[in-house]
Amino acid sequence: MFGVLLVAADRAAVAFAETEVAERAQRSQGLSTAPDVEIHGFPFLTQVVGKDLEKVTAVVDGAEAGTQDGTLRIERITTELHDVRLKDNYSSAVAATATGTALISYADLGEAAPDGVSVAYGGKGDDGAGRVKVTLSLSVLGRSVEHSLNSRVSVRDGNTFRLRAEDIPVVDGVPGLEGMVRERIDMDRKLGGLPSGIMMDGVRATEDGIVISLKGTDVRLA
Repeated sequence: MFGVLLVAADRAAVAFAETEVAERAQRSQGLSTAPDVEIHGFPFLTQVVGKDLEKVTAVVDGAEAGTQDGTLRIERITTELHDVRLKDNYSSAVAATATGTALISYADLGEAAPDGVSVAYGGKGDDGAGRVKVTLSLSVLGRSVEHSLNSRVSVRDGNTFRLRAEDIPVVDGVPGLEGMVRERIDMDRKLGGLPSGIMMDGVRATEDGIVISLKGTDVRLA
């Protein structure tokens, strides 16, 4: 019976701590909703005494990330943090290492694109990597032009994902079309608002959307 009471007390303490961390993370990172936080490992109270949590996972849905052109909705950010050190009389938490993913839907990416541009999954290229299908409608010299092009995705500088069209078709009688098309459909999206210490490690196009791999050290959770 005593052992059962200890387990119950430990689990109650975990639930309280998860809620507290989620609320602090929401405030410190300016999130519209609190993340779903799970603290792993047993017993929890022993980890608290040692001020070192083995693993913490955090899931944020519908986060708004600042970009150079406004905001971009991120459908889901999932982060796994290891060796989380409790500091400042338990008022802050910093993870030694972290990995995770951020999912951006094509609908949300399209909302952040220029007028006349739509975005969808373009299937896999010859190299097996996914492509993003970008469709552009515009009027040039009185002619309506619509093109659907496949774009590659890549990461630049650890905080920006890039879309670049592979080929721009030539249209007779429309000089300078390639430059005009690229100006509209080639995108660089620098994401602000990621937790301190987190950077982009890779990106791939999937049927569900653009998936960005995340990694970091000394990541502040709250």
